[in-house]
Amino acid sequence: MKKILSIISLVIYMSVQISLDIGYAKVLNENELYSMSACLMDAESGRVLYGKNADEIRPMASTTKIMTCIIALECGNMKDVVKISKYAASMPDVQLNARTDDEFYLGDLLYALMLESHNDVAVAIAEHIGTSVEGFAAIMNEKAKDLGCYDTYFVTPNGLDSTDDNGNVHSTTATDLAKIMAYCIENDKFIEITQTKNHSFTNVKGTLNYSVNNKNAFLDMMEGVISGKTGFTNDAGYCYVAALERDGKKYVISLLGCGWPYNKNYKWLDSKTLFNYGINEFERKKYENGNVTLPKILVKDGWKDKYIDTYIDLKDIETLGMQNEEIYYEIEMKNVISAPVEEKQVVGKIVYYIGNDELESQNIYASVSVKEVGFIDIMKDIFAMYFLH
Repeated sequence: MKKILSIISLVIYMSVQISLDIGYAKVLNENELYSMSACLMDAESGRVLYGKNADEIRPMASTTKIMTCIIALECGNMKDVVKISKYAASMPDVQLNARTDDEFYLGDLLYALMLESHNDVAVAIAEHIGTSVEGFAAIMNEKAKDLGCYDTYFVTPNGLDSTDDNGNVHSTTATDLAKIMAYCIENDKFIEITQTKNHSFTNVKGTLNYSVNNKNAFLDMMEGVISGKTGFTNDAGYCYVAALERDGKKYVISLLGCGWPYNKNYKWLDSKTLFNYGINEFERKKYENGNVTLPKILVKDGWKDKYIDTYIDLKDIETLGMQNEEIYYEIEMKNVISAPVEEKQVVGKIVYYIGNDELESQNIYASVSVKEVGFIDIMKDIFAMYFLH
């Protein structure tokens, strides 16, 4: 029996070693995560590296405020004066407890929004930028579509559980939320605000003093964390979105429904699991566009059929991939087209993939023009051939 067990142990050991030698990557098991939905994304290429129910639509609580912040940064000015309306002042906790009709600089309110997640501040910002909460929500939804987030719908600027008059629920998916965060961290001011540990300010008149402290504890839990936003509501549970940059690689994670009260730390555990998976299992992959070989294309219906060269705009393709994954491409182009053809006319496209994921596509262009030849052109050529020589 001992001899049999020894042989079994040896076989298992050798199998593990062989797996390591040929580059088999670890596969993250869904059971390793507490979150109901989760996403790990390459922030630079937008490739989803891992997902758990990542396209399931769920409420997202105060992670909403990353969209509120980025729109305010793009549409407002840090020195804008924002007046607190009665409606804004009526928002439930968490609050700055700003007084109705008091005024603040937008820049200061953005720190209160992102560090302490104040709900009254979110509404005041929304009313300032969009004239109303509904107007601002329309801006948020338009921005979401621009970013390719088609399963996201914003009703409020603060993320409180809400449904609009048409029955649309304030919600997103883990994939969409990661896309939004990947966009936000391209803005240096967004990074600066969300990394700040504390910020003190006054109202515009200078009569009241305020101090806000960053509630994103994960900033100090892992090396390279550059941004993050927490959230919680009864419907959403604990939610979190964060970004990390290390060794030339930039990751975004998003968590939805990551436990409810008494499970407050689950989001930190899931964040570490996802970021460590990205760091340990993925490496930078690059395909130099100059290595692409494009076929010629046959153009018919000119004076004579001819092959012409095609080209693409040179742009190297990069993403994160597992050790055994490589970037490859497929060409989608007809073999024959009819004249007339204009120089720089789109004649096809090249699509880049890694694994089963499409990374991006580029147009293929004709390198020269080819004129369509009609009956009159043919007669002119015949006349020139026989009578002008």
